Amino acid sequence: MIIGIGRAGLLYSVISPVDTQLLIYGDAKEVQMYDHLSVWLNGKMIPWPEAKVPLLSHGFSRGSAIFEIFDTHEGPTGTVAFRMDKHLNRLMRSAELLGMQTGYSTRQIAEAVVETVKANNIGRGLIKIMAYWGEEAVIQLVLDSKLDVAVFAIPSSEELGLDNARPVSACISKWRKLHPETVPVEAKACANYLNGYLARRDANLRGFNVGLLVGTDGFLAEGSVESVFLVKDGVLKTPSLGRILSGITRLSILQAAPAIGIRTSEEPVLPEDLFTADEIFVCNTGVKILPVARFEDRTLEAPGPITRQLMELMKSILNFSDDRFKDWFSPM
Repeated sequence: MIIGIGRAGLLYSVISPVDTQLLIYGDAKEVQMYDHLSVWLNGKMIPWPEAKVPLLSHGFSRGSAIFEIFDTHEGPTGTVAFRMDKHLNRLMRSAELLGMQTGYSTRQIAEAVVETVKANNIGRGLIKIMAYWGEEAVIQLVLDSKLDVAVFAIPSSEELGLDNARPVSACISKWRKLHPETVPVEAKACANYLNGYLARRDANLRGFNVGLLVGTDGFLAEGSVESVFLVKDGVLKTPSLGRILSGITRLSILQAAPAIGIRTSEEPVLPEDLFTADEIFVCNTGVKILPVARFEDRTLEAPGPITRQLMELMKSILNFSDDRFKDWFSPM
């Protein structure tokens, strides 16, 4: 979030969609400027610098905004978005869980994504959708107006680190995953990511890339912005839904793995299981699969044989050489 002073000296915050979470796996880099790009905001294309909200807006001052982020690829006949339908359905699910309603339908937002991609001539890149209350709320906590919607299309760059699947290190965070009876953890809400921020900060201060959160029930949950997988005796395992975000990349891996003969299991996973796992990897939108080379004081083969097979499978899917998953892409 970039803070500045607009006309008439009014304080404002720019809706900055560049997720610095995507930058932390390598060396820290300065984020490039995007002022030349256009943003779709409530039905209109506007210059990036004009995409801003008041500092006392509910979405900013209360942290109530929800969002989605997914990637685009250069396909054989033009730009395509990876599993956009799943992401837009999850955006609406987040709004429902929080008692909110967006000002635009799934179809309208999908059309906005296409318009924004074309306006900015995006090939490989990221789409970030923000849905938020842009109106000021000094003391009011519950609003009944519909959410504003902004769509950003961001080109791939060295700073974003897309497709940089080099091995990472991971540890168990000292922080616990939010309990699902305190907030709906299934919602992709900005406020929920304070939990992830603390886990990432804790990990970085201890010399690790990724901090893995354990739930208040004692079972492994997820990373700050990553789903976690482990391989044990040839079986690919990941924590069950219910206490974690329903990750689209997580879902894609679970759906694709059986196609190459890899058995999968969604089940409760104890933190101790990571100390005996044959392989560990995490996944997210930007990089898909990140093999873990060091977990706490353990050194692992990264990628291990099953992780390598999955990385090759995802690469073939994203390179459009595996027709079995061609319906995962939406043309732009």
